[in-house]
Amino acid sequence: MRFQLFCDSNSEIPWTLAEEFGLQVVHMPYVLKDVEYAYDLGKNTDFKEFYRLVREGNMPTTCALNTEDYIEIYEPTLAGGQDILMISFSAALSGTHEMLEQARIQLLEKYPARTFQVVNTLGISMGAGILVYYAAQMWKDGKSMEEIIAWVTDNRQNMQHWFTVDDLHHLKRGGRISGTAATMGTLLEIKPLLTVNSEGRLVVVEKAKGRKRAIKAMVEHFFESAVEPETHLISVLHADALEDAEYMVSLLHEKYTLPQLRIDYVGPVIGTHCGPGTLALCFLGKERIK
Repeated sequence: MRFQLFCDSNSEIPWTLAEEFGLQVVHMPYVLKDVEYAYDLGKNTDFKEFYRLVREGNMPTTCALNTEDYIEIYEPTLAGGQDILMISFSAALSGTHEMLEQARIQLLEKYPARTFQVVNTLGISMGAGILVYYAAQMWKDGKSMEEIIAWVTDNRQNMQHWFTVDDLHHLKRGGRISGTAATMGTLLEIKPLLTVNSEGRLVVVEKAKGRKRAIKAMVEHFFESAVEPETHLISVLHADALEDAEYMVSLLHEKYTLPQLRIDYVGPVIGTHCGPGTLALCFLGKERIK
């Protein structure tokens, strides 16, 4: 290959697809019960055990990679004579991108003959992963780095992310809602609908009374916004809530036949912030909200 394609595990593209394409994956870290792990896209991850421990009160945390970590990850590729294209999750959702940029600058100073480009998906989870998937197809088909960057940049605003959480207190821990809102929302069985906006930030769009209504509201957003869904990869993700994921799929199939629809787990890094029971729907559609 003329260059190596990288992504990070916050894209949550399934490890089988990453290996099939030959992607290099930056494994993002999380800590549970004082042990640090690097998320491997599920290859050796016990998702049910992770969420069982969280439900029992073991609160995980995440931590950012530093500049030295990124240099260690990317330098062997540049030293081996290959350029790098890194497709990243939204820079608006983590300070780790500052460390990535510092590493990129330092590495280009050391390897001035090489190219190292980073393209921001403005997305997270499979909202980034679906873009990675299509970029990887282009890469395998021999498309240039410039062509892939242009495609991701042109299509990222059409990548729709919709999700709801089961326990509002995980959003409170992450600073997404106040403690009062979490407590009152829990008492009233309010389920927020969140999305990733055009700036790559998480925003609460609406609130539903009860879990089933929240799921139906996400499906309605799909029906309103999806573009040619029968021909695209679509992802339903769940944080140990398979029954709800299958219910969502049944609602989607009432209107469409979706041969490329996948059901996958929300990984531990993102699951740390949204908690068990989270349900998400990612697909290519109309332009995102501002």
